[in-house]
Amino acid sequence: MDTNYTLQLLNEESAGCLLCENAPCTAACPHPIAIHQILQSLYFSNPAGAAEKLPDTDFCSSCTEKACMNACLKGRMTRPVAIDTVLPVLASLSQPSETENAPDLSIDFCGLHCENPFFLSSSVVGSNYEMISKAFDMGWAGVVYKTITSFAHNEVSPRFATTPGTHHGFCGFKNLEESSEHTLEENIAIMRRLKHDYPNKIVIASIMGQDEDDWTFLARELTKAGIDALECNFSCPHMAYDGLGTDVGEDPALVDRYVRAIKRGSHLPLIAKMTANITNVVPPAIAAVHAGADALAAINTIKSIVNVSGDNFSGEPCVSGKTAVGGYSGNAVHPIANRFVYDMAATPQLKNIPLSGTGGVENWHDALDFLLLGCTNIQITTAIMQYGYRIIDDLINGLKHYLKSHHITRVSEIVGKGISQVVGADALDRETICYPKFHHNQCIGCGRCYISCYDGGHQALTMTEDRSIRMNPKKCVGCHLCLKVCPTAAITVGTRVVKKK
Repeated sequence: MDTNYTLQLLNEESAGCLLCENAPCTAACPHPIAIHQILQSLYFSNPAGAAEKLPDTDFCSSCTEKACMNACLKGRMTRPVAIDTVLPVLASLSQPSETENAPDLSIDFCGLHCENPFFLSSSVVGSNYEMISKAFDMGWAGVVYKTITSFAHNEVSPRFATTPGTHHGFCGFKNLEESSEHTLEENIAIMRRLKHDYPNKIVIASIMGQDEDDWTFLARELTKAGIDALECNFSCPHMAYDGLGTDVGEDPALVDRYVRAIKRGSHLPLIAKMTANITNVVPPAIAAVHAGADALAAINTIKSIVNVSGDNFSGEPCVSGKTAVGGYSGNAVHPIANRFVYDMAATPQLKNIPLSGTGGVENWHDALDFLLLGCTNIQITTAIMQYGYRIIDDLINGLKHYLKSHHITRVSEIVGKGISQVVGADALDRETICYPKFHHNQCIGCGRCYISCYDGGHQALTMTEDRSIRMNPKKCVGCHLCLKVCPTAAITVGTRVVKKK
């Protein structure tokens, strides 16, 4: 069985897993198999990590009770996850090597030594002691504490909406959440306690002021808490008052003034969090650095309206029949975040400025994008809201497997290595063509490639009576739309050849 096809099968089954708390499948299995952990690793694109969790003994082939599948809660909805297929197929893949001499994920950011690059970003996931201490215990290296202000907020209810993804998850997430619900004094006490109990973890306070004096005041007070750094929120897109959040990040002059005000109140490293609600992030980023910012973070959420009618199950948060523009996040915004990070990383005036990437990270591969584009720190919120702090296991494990497979000993070695791979559209090779390669033994005859090519491509595919697919190379332009829609990995990248004149 082709490896791509095997991985596609594993992805299809694991994507249907509900990722249950206290998973009944593992509890029901009479053997020492951490089924839920295996499925979780597959769900988060870490097949190597899933394989290393398999037991040495093949219990599944002789099992007739299928207690794990009978206990699967998904079976109450449709059918249980095919655990009896997933585990043997996973075992058929080459097993990973032992994890001795595992790559070092520790990394320096803004002069701070972090045990790994993964932080909770400024949001509800890092808003009180109990939550953050749990995350620290599970392996997160640090937190950017939920934005602190000197003025009170009165939040709306409800305040979330989603764009549905595949199976039962969502790919996009809108929120109308604002800043910390605690008083300044309460937040300072929480952060002092965190630094006392977790001296080796990194605690950063996100702040938002109303004017220069307020920015200076907040910086001075939070510095007294003994934290490690400050992050200034120049980017929240849905504050209830004008002149805050993204209103600042769009204006280089305001960015300059407020960074200088913060520096007057604190000696700590300062991270300027930039907005995505702007055509060109470089001018305000340069303004922040010239004014004294020590690092840059990007991006915050994107201004959005998810669904005006509210007639689907995800619709807008409806407050007495009204809604408002809010911030959009989730895996759907990750490519946009990549672009903003790249724009800053490729700017000569920002060379050697530490970057923190935030926006749409769900798995280790998303995190790898940010690292390759120059980030030494990665912040995550929406994936935690959907899946919990437990995603840290496969973020760390998956990244370690990637580094080891490429014979890289330290994660810092790959930072920025992908910047040169991004070129202008005029620099791309236009004299060759890469045709798709069809694996007919793996094709199930669904016709998805044919439909997409005919209705959205160049009519280069035909479907025979026996439901097999044939390609006409005279019509194929090598766009690879067929490859992107194939559900069984029966189409892969073929050989690149010189175009015929």
